[in-house]
Amino acid sequence: MIISILQIIISVILIILILLQERGSGLSGIFGGSGEGFYQTRRGLEKIIFITTIVLIVFLAGLSLADIFLK
Repeated sequence: MIISILQIIISVILIILILLQERGSGLSGIFGGSGEGFYQTRRGLEKIIFITTIVLIVFLAGLSLADIFLK
């Protein structure tokens, strides 16, 4: 029961963090038409949000596996 509640909380936080990330070039980047030509490094708050997102995704995957094995 506690694992399911943690999964819901982490999922909501992940949704918020993903929506906060910059969507640089929009839809044209999907098809290769970004036109930027350089790699932009993440700095400051953007880097913290990015790393936190990755950590929470790994933690959510671990909770999901624990939930499967404990049932």
